Amino acid sequence: MVPPGLAYTSAASAPINAEAIASFVLGIVSFVAHVPIPVIGGFVVAVIAVITGYQARQTIRRTGERGMGFATAGMIIGIVHLALLVLFVIGVIFAIFAFGIMMFGFHR
Repeated sequence: MVPPGLAYTSAASAPINAEAIASFVLGIVSFVAHVPIPVIGGFVVAVIAVITGYQARQTIRRTGERGMGFATAGMIIGIVHLALLVLFVIGVIFAIFAFGIMMFGFHR
């Protein structure tokens, strides 16, 4: 039981870096950004997530703010999305060649 007149107060802590939160949110949003902008939407948002995550990590190291986990997660999610996009493009190119060979044969 807390004696009267003594209220619980939390210890002051460093604020969470806004760029770290932005990187994390943009990393997640990059997976659905293909819907409003079909071709490049998710790619651009994923690149921004990686860049802001990198900047946030640098700022957090310099200022001592919190949010290193958010920044790292935003970078990782963005990088994973970019890797998936690269694999998708390679798959589409392979499918185009395979379809062409099926339709027209392989002539030298």
